[in-house]
Amino acid sequence: QVQLVESGGGLVQAGGSLRLSCAASGRTVSSYMVGWFRQAPGKEREFVADIRWSAGIKNYAASVKGRFTISRDNAKNTAYLQMNSLKPEDTAIYYCATAPRFGATYDYWGQGTQVTVSS
Repeated sequence: QVQLVESGGGLVQAGGSLRLSCAASGRTVSSYMVGWFRQAPGKEREFVADIRWSAGIKNYAASVKGRFTISRDNAKNTAYLQMNSLKPEDTAIYYCATAPRFGATYDYWGQGTQVTVSS
């Protein structure tokens, strides 16, 4: 059973920074993907960033490119999302998810962590 536990959300002023963590257990094969998604009130869930675990290849949504950085720690089996220059429109619940390989459907999701950016 795969489990994902997110942490690091909170309230921050515009221009500030937060780092989200996603601790994964139950899936340690080298081919898998980890992605971050977010859902704002009244909006659909949207892709934020992902990383191919073994290769370290990263991909970002245009809205966060240059401000957010996804990374992973192999030893801790944990993925991170460093968020800088935060804007009020970044306010959302952030979820991490994992897929068994590149291009596959994300099949396990964390519980989500709230990020609120005040203006």
